[in-house]
Amino acid sequence: MGTLKQAVKYGLVGISNTLITAVVIWIMMKILGFSDIFSNITGYAAGVANSFIWNKQWTFKSSDSWMSSAIRFGFVFGICYLLQLGLLLYLNKNLHIDPYYNQLIAMAFYTVVNFLLNKFYTFKEQNG
Repeated sequence: MGTLKQAVKYGLVGISNTLITAVVIWIMMKILGFSDIFSNITGYAAGVANSFIWNKQWTFKSSDSWMSSAIRFGFVFGICYLLQLGLLLYLNKNLHIDPYYNQLIAMAFYTVVNFLLNKFYTFKEQNG
């Protein structure tokens, strides 16, 4: 499957992740009364699980085992998160604009790096 088509699918999955994360956080906080931290962790866990399932099955159509894919996916997530956090800290120190814009730049960086690592590492088997 072409990289552009995969990138579009990856983007659609990302939109669904964002919606799921936000809805879970809102339900946890506003309806169930949990703390913001517990709600945030739960929401992000739901978004990451959604991302893994849809990207494995639909975006990249990987036939690799669920367990080995999940381990690689978690590793890639952690690496990408740390890279974007490092970039954010660097931008906040060196780019003298509203720090919120630095968040957006770091998020865009995360998205591109995460897509590439998932394509060529996590779900590499069916990417020919």
